Amino acid sequence: MITLAIQKSGRLSEKTVKLLHECGIAFENGGSSKLKSKAGNFPMQILYLRDDDIPECVSDGIADIGIVGENVYLEKKRPLAIVERLGFARCRLSIAVPKSMEYDNVGDLNGLNIATSYPNILKTFLKDNKIVANIHEISGSVEIAPGIGLADAIFDIVSTGSTLLSNGLREVETVLFSEAILVAGENLPEKVRKLLDKLLFRIRAVQTARNRKYILLNALNEQIDEICKLLPGMKSPTIMPLSTPGWSSLHSVIEEDEFWEKIEALKTAGAQGILVIPIEKMIV
Repeated sequence: MITLAIQKSGRLSEKTVKLLHECGIAFENGGSSKLKSKAGNFPMQILYLRDDDIPECVSDGIADIGIVGENVYLEKKRPLAIVERLGFARCRLSIAVPKSMEYDNVGDLNGLNIATSYPNILKTFLKDNKIVANIHEISGSVEIAPGIGLADAIFDIVSTGSTLLSNGLREVETVLFSEAILVAGENLPEKVRKLLDKLLFRIRAVQTARNRKYILLNALNEQIDEICKLLPGMKSPTIMPLSTPGWSSLHSVIEEDEFWEKIEALKTAGAQGILVIPIEKMIV
């Protein structure tokens, strides 16, 4: 059995659970008092933890793997390997100052008091930029620190920026872009490694399908060559004759963003009856 630590609640929890369900893993979600659960159709135990506790739990061997924000992974500095970048729960860690404060470049941080819940990441950034500033480590509600006179600036997670605006702050330096990552402890037993490989196979099938669409269209046979140039597919489009003489149906896989860029070209090339269908899993 493989033990996976995930966030009990918060930014990562919902999307992590969704990913595991998309991977075909059935389990009961953690409730207010539930600390762990077992999957009914995959040899996996799931631990529900605070995100800050996940790196330590994995590095101490209590869990074999964990899904956590890259920002937490970097802050905790535990000896863990990043196994997979998961592409969701994206955010950035940035320095923000009051709107009224003049700010031209990173040198203006010299001598400031900066409040943060991520002192290690901030310390590295300041050192790399040869900045001498005072770091005040606080937990929660970092954005109110300048308003109550606790700090001159803050270093915190930014998603949309609305929280900064509502507290009279503006973002001046982006230090780190973060996303959900799958981490693993060192020296996993062979049996656990094999289960991790099976899990990764499922995750990658789901991730590969994301933002890709299955497209079907009809066209006259003489228009097929031109349309095929627009729809390369994984290798080449599938072409099947229709019952109407001189017509064929073309099937392909395309990036959704590419489809919207090419839709007019497809129509101009003679494509008709275009259908776009979501892909649940995709194995390449």
